[in-house]
Amino acid sequence: MIRQSYGVLVISGLEALRVGLMGFGQVGRQIYRLALADDRFDPVAISDIGQPDILHHLLVTSMGRDPRVSLNGNYLVAGCRNGTHKTRLMSAERPEEIPWDLLGVDVVIDATGRYRSRTDLAPHLDNGARRVVTSSLPEGDLDRVLLCGVNEASALVGDRIVSAGSASTTGMALVLRVVTDARPIAHATMTSVHAYTRDQSLYDHAGPDYRRSRSAAENIIPNTTPALKWLEQALPVIKGKVSGFALNVPVAAGSLLDVTLAFQDDAMGTDEINALFVAAAQAEPELIAVTHDPIVSSDVRGRSQSILLDLQGTLVAGQKLTKLLAWHETLGHARRILDVAALYAALDAAEPAGES
Repeated sequence: MIRQSYGVLVISGLEALRVGLMGFGQVGRQIYRLALADDRFDPVAISDIGQPDILHHLLVTSMGRDPRVSLNGNYLVAGCRNGTHKTRLMSAERPEEIPWDLLGVDVVIDATGRYRSRTDLAPHLDNGARRVVTSSLPEGDLDRVLLCGVNEASALVGDRIVSAGSASTTGMALVLRVVTDARPIAHATMTSVHAYTRDQSLYDHAGPDYRRSRSAAENIIPNTTPALKWLEQALPVIKGKVSGFALNVPVAAGSLLDVTLAFQDDAMGTDEINALFVAAAQAEPELIAVTHDPIVSSDVRGRSQSILLDLQGTLVAGQKLTKLLAWHETLGHARRILDVAALYAALDAAEPAGES
């Protein structure tokens, strides 16, 4: 049951988590849409440097011009099954500029991709948020890097600044977890074939990195990935056994993990390893899916799982090597970010009064 109580959305006797969102790009818009449809969350405020009318236009365009979301001054007004929901839009350049305490925000989701260090993210806490969840892998150590389906058990109620990883990191961690639960590996190599990102230029443009200065719309661009360090922390069984890099490719949506596994003993057969992922998808349908279809990158749009294993792409090469293809898109990462926020809210609710 949903009712209003002193301006706070209450669900089945429990208060919904009041979410403040910084950054309203593609992932931020996906988080907002998912939060609106999920009774566990109350998206109360969004901070972005964009003009409110343009932010609203981009939102409704990405939603298929859904008329249920309108702009009223500095508020997004969404039609819901129980009436309307209002979300305050604010303009701020940096975390220290946002008065989260005045808005009663419980958790801030920083989806800017710009603020990744403890120093940059701590002002969200100073300004009243109980916890910060960043959508990106961190620069330096935070309280936790939490990858859903892999290391949730490590979460502590005292964690205040948390990373929800990245789409590629969570996807690779899930692939490795499913495999290593069944058979030890000697090594794994990941090639993250990734859709171009917002920080890339569509034209050649002089930047701090030679390759990323080239046009994202015209080139396959080799890139490094920070995922390996955090994979080993989240899944210690693969420590020292993983290498990888990334290729940014000229597609707007839909990314792929090309994973090569070297087993300690003989490689698992195609049917055997596919059966592992079929079983995992049945056990964890929110996180893992499989497909028998001959899909391409655009077919992954709208998938909220962290991996979609391409069963046709599984290949055994020689006695010890197996190659896997696992697709993903940013909607899955947006879903995992909210899952991380919900996990910590549950820990807070279970904590005895007066303890933290």
